[in-house]
Amino acid sequence: MNTDAKRDCCVSVCVQELFTAECKFKESVFENYYVIYSSMLYRQKESGRAWYLGLNKEGQAMKGNRVKKTKAAAHFLPKPIEVAMYREPSLHDVGETVPKSTAPSSKSATSAPTLVNGGKPLCQPSNAPT
Repeated sequence: MNTDAKRDCCVSVCVQELFTAECKFKESVFENYYVIYSSMLYRQKESGRAWYLGLNKEGQAMKGNRVKKTKAAAHFLPKPIEVAMYREPSLHDVGETVPKSTAPSSKSATSAPTLVNGGKPLCQPSNAPT
């Protein structure tokens, strides 16, 4: 086996002083809300499947071509850098936050009564003789 092929199948995680293409990983959130990291450089030759970063029980890096994204060895807990608490808007707040339009409205739109119940007016003008 030549050294290039051996090096390709035995890529390990190590600290480097210079940023190289081997340092690039794609961070994805898996369906169970764990984070998985896939290599941007290395892929399976036959299938094109990405190589994932994984740790074994002893905490050592596993071979990238042996780690599947569905295995627990590839799942990492996300640690937020900065926590920002936001209040979730309610349906009552949605109507209040809609900006008023600055365009002048037409008279016909403002003077027409609001229609409900299949087209019957909500408030009828008093045009009937008394």
